[in-house]
Amino acid sequence: MLEVSHVTKKYGRTAACRDVSFHLDPGTVTVLLGPNGAGKSTIMKSIIGFLRYSGTIWVNGLDNRSLEARRILGYVPELPFLYPNLTVSEHMEFLARAYRLQNYSERSEKLLKRFELTGQKRKFGDELSKGMQQKLSLCLGPLPDPQVILLDEPMIGLDPKAIRELKAMIGEMRASGKTLLVSTHIIDTVDMLWDRTVIMQGGTVRANISRGELEDAGRSLEELFFEVTEQEASDAGDFPKVRSSAGGRGRKKGRRRADDSSCTESTDCAESRNCNDSRRCADESSCTESSNCADGRVRR
Repeated sequence: MLEVSHVTKKYGRTAACRDVSFHLDPGTVTVLLGPNGAGKSTIMKSIIGFLRYSGTIWVNGLDNRSLEARRILGYVPELPFLYPNLTVSEHMEFLARAYRLQNYSERSEKLLKRFELTGQKRKFGDELSKGMQQKLSLCLGPLPDPQVILLDEPMIGLDPKAIRELKAMIGEMRASGKTLLVSTHIIDTVDMLWDRTVIMQGGTVRANISRGELEDAGRSLEELFFEVTEQEASDAGDFPKVRSSAGGRGRKKGRRRADDSSCTESTDCAESRNCNDSRRCADESSCTESSNCADGRVRR
């Protein structure tokens, strides 16, 4: 139903996603896991068509950027995007008209009631609390009854009852044959929901495994997650120390300034260390690793 093939997204020279590939079967829930900055939201936005990228993404055999594909794609963003001058009910009507939905009123009412927004229908978007904004976003995403729905960190800001309703709704959509991709970095919130998990780290896919395969191996999702992400950090080793330079030249390791033994932003202390902000690098005060002098000024 959804196939992501060799997708790479770069911002300048920085690759937010590199050669990402995975496949989602119909009627399944795939959990996209990863620590902050792993590239989860980037790949979500690429699938929905918000970003330019290299590679291919197919939705039910259709190019994801085609109008036909977008009609069967639903999306709940990480941060709700609401119009401040539209009420709750007007948001629902606006989306229904954009998708040219017919007889949507009953479905709209059920969604608003489910997330306790019936009494808030006349409130404007900027009058809603953060939790209510998230609830409205969760009503808007499924309103067109999409075949594939992307949920990017959907449980952030929700109260326990809303989380329970969201989990129930995810289960119902899966039972009806819809394909869901749920992005999160909080494992406990999705531990009982998933059929397949894709774990990302550093913009790449580090693991892609089904629930059955993981259970056969006698391991938990949490164990797999930490094994994959911690192994990645171990493989990377210590971060290389970056040597500052002035005029294209850096000072040699182990050298200090001859005049006052103080460090600046453009000079290195011994052992490739920089001065701590508000501490001197003179003989009586040693440098602190991984801290920088402020504004390049000499500490005296």
